[in-house]
Amino acid sequence: MSAILLLPPAAFLAALAATGWVRAWLGRRALLDHPNERSSHSVPTPRGGGLAVVPVVAAAWALAGLWAPEGIGAQGLRLGLVLGAALVLAGLSFIDDLWPLPVMPRLLVQAAAVAAGVAALPAGHPVFQGLLPLPLDRLAAGLLWLWFVNLFNFMDGIDGISGVECIAVGGGASLVAILLGQAAPAIPQGLTLAAAAAGFLAWNWPPARIFLGDVGSVTLGFLSGWLLLTLAAAGAWPAALLLPLYYLADASLTLARRAWRRERIWQAHRQHFYQQGARRLNSHGKVTLRLALLDAALIALAACATRHPAAGGAALAAGAVLTALMLAHFAAPGERPSHAG
Repeated sequence: MSAILLLPPAAFLAALAATGWVRAWLGRRALLDHPNERSSHSVPTPRGGGLAVVPVVAAAWALAGLWAPEGIGAQGLRLGLVLGAALVLAGLSFIDDLWPLPVMPRLLVQAAAVAAGVAALPAGHPVFQGLLPLPLDRLAAGLLWLWFVNLFNFMDGIDGISGVECIAVGGGASLVAILLGQAAPAIPQGLTLAAAAAGFLAWNWPPARIFLGDVGSVTLGFLSGWLLLTLAAAGAWPAALLLPLYYLADASLTLARRAWRRERIWQAHRQHFYQQGARRLNSHGKVTLRLALLDAALIALAACATRHPAAGGAALAAGAVLTALMLAHFAAPGERPSHAG
């Protein structure tokens, strides 16, 4: 147990150092994200910081599994399946960073990774708490996970935002697992995810000196989704909804608006609420700080819902109100987002 306690600070330092090395490596090879009309940055910036963060998180999770009191066992095999799927996603996503791939091959590989992850969920622990037969429970969980992977990628559009979100989801998941009174894998997994994200955030804080790239945002979305589903399967489904609530709301509402206008929803754009906020406030940092404060409130609500299950509905309602207020705060008055094609 004492060795596991060393993992979060080690993950932070490893991600901090690895991100600096990866940034220099990407710069030497001119693997840069160049600004265009849909970008939220103005200077060429190395893209591919996930090459530093993802291996650190994967190694930390693997070590936590090895050092768990119960040993490797079936739980370790399930974790191995999840980490293997995550590394496959990271490899494909880095290829996509270098040479953009068609949508369908990416979705098929993501779906295969999610299917592997769903197969690794604890048997006998339905995500939807018995509301659906187990096969439908797993299918619905997989579809939600696939959407979460993509929305996490969509939301990685301004400096610092995904680092802050990983800290909130990872740290919040650890707190919820502790409140559940379980020696759950979510505790070291969440803490090391948050710590590695903090190490990357030191380089990605506005003005960012490196971006995650798809290799980071897709894979971290996958791993964050795994944490949230394990919370839901353990009975903490209000917390699993509250922790990523802003990301869920912004991405889903933006996609719905674009689909309603018959825009090409898979194309890059600048219509998310947080992107409108960055333009209106003329600052990535101000938006990211506001989201960090909202995430802190959502973590508190998730903790309340876990500690007092009868208050779960009220906590969700409060989270929805706070999220709606933030969306309204970011929305530029009278702005008419341009069509993407």
